[in-house]
Amino acid sequence: MIETVNLRLIPCELRHFEAILSDQLELASILGVSLDDDWLGFEAAREAMQYSYEYLKAHPSAQDWWTHLIVHTSDNVLIGLGGFKGEADEHGMVEIGYSIASGYRLRGLATEAARAMVDYAFSHPHVERVDAHTLAERNGSVRVLEKVGMKYVGVVNDPDDGEIWHWTLSREDYEKRS
Repeated sequence: MIETVNLRLIPCELRHFEAILSDQLELASILGVSLDDDWLGFEAAREAMQYSYEYLKAHPSAQDWWTHLIVHTSDNVLIGLGGFKGEADEHGMVEIGYSIASGYRLRGLATEAARAMVDYAFSHPHVERVDAHTLAERNGSVRVLEKVGMKYVGVVNDPDDGEIWHWTLSREDYEKRS
């Protein structure tokens, strides 16, 4: 688990995925939290749950480098998803992603979650770079990545989303900021 001042990022276990897919009230019970109505965020996240579940079943060692459930600590409410898109690749790169429920946005919580994921990644010596992708437009997610020190790399073409922006933070730049 990754903990910050306001958040707990809980690695999503198989039982969590099973509850997400069958009965979200069961998920709330397992976690001992309430669920924000918008905690899953955008439709693509909802659609990805079955794939994410199957991936973790096939790669159980990836649990800490996969989906995390984001709980707002003082409210004891599940407010989003975040995490990594798998373990570090052969170049030491991991990719982060996050989504916060609309009612909890504009409070710095996405930045807090992203910073915690970056810190977690670089606490592992084999990680040399953290990447992320956003829609190809100025938006809140872009500002989050800028706040955590990521630099814009350029445009890439995603088969599902079309043109998207690529962001990165090297260990060297991270250590300069720390």
